[in-house]
Amino acid sequence: MNKYLDISPEVQLALREGKPVVALESTIISHGMPYPKNVETALMVEQCIRDNGAVPATIAIIGGRLKAGLSRDEIEHLGKSGRAVTKVSRRDLPAVVARGIDGATTVTTTMIIAHMAGIKIFATGGIGGVHRGAETTMDISADLEELAQTPVMVVCAGAKSILDLGLTLEYLETKGVPVIGYGTEELPAFYTRKSGFSVDYRVDSPKELADMFRAQRGLDYKGGMLVTNPIPEEYSMDKDVIDAAIEQALKECKEQGIHGKDTTPFLLAKVVELTGGDSLESNIKLVLNNAKLAALTAKELAEN
Repeated sequence: MNKYLDISPEVQLALREGKPVVALESTIISHGMPYPKNVETALMVEQCIRDNGAVPATIAIIGGRLKAGLSRDEIEHLGKSGRAVTKVSRRDLPAVVARGIDGATTVTTTMIIAHMAGIKIFATGGIGGVHRGAETTMDISADLEELAQTPVMVVCAGAKSILDLGLTLEYLETKGVPVIGYGTEELPAFYTRKSGFSVDYRVDSPKELADMFRAQRGLDYKGGMLVTNPIPEEYSMDKDVIDAAIEQALKECKEQGIHGKDTTPFLLAKVVELTGGDSLESNIKLVLNNAKLAALTAKELAEN
């Protein structure tokens, strides 16, 4: 085991016994939602995974230690600390570990630590991608590169609709990352079920997902697999409303000169503000939906 990694006793036992485990990120706790909603949501998502037969492993960095599986107190600590906790991508890991500080893991670093721990499936809200205007800014999320090189299945509600979804799919295709639609042939756009862009393959059961991931691993591919799971119909937002909010958020982001790792948290917070909190509730529902699918898929993977 990596000398910087701590696996909680519950997660360690589950992995040793071949039981299903699902990784969860921590940026959504510290940077994605306000306190105490962030802590309530994190605990609710962990319970959803338990209710569907798997063990949750929320991932973060506490005092420079990589953690696979957090205690309730550690989740509370991240939630209360909020944006004072460093948002950690691949480039930041060595510095955060060496300095012995706390870090909230993105999709990228959650995948890295999950793979170190031997966890194969990870549930999140939405992945990062190619930002709008990337042809001049070169602003492309490290999530895409991680999907190309780390063998973890990521279950999400598509790429965040603040991004350039077409270019995001093109990048994933170039990197050889299969994009799977769960019950859909169209890429979900986070808050809404449709984007106008097609996924690579459609599957309709957790067993199919497990079979496809097992085949990928058996072929010794080095990269991961992206599963896009549409937000439930009853919580999907009106496309015109969300698109208008995103356009306004992008305009303000540019005017304020915000860039880099601060871009996505700013845009998501602004969209929540502009939609009167509706997007936050949709965000919570889609994360729970992804956690359930990840748990059921992890069960299928463990049982066969």
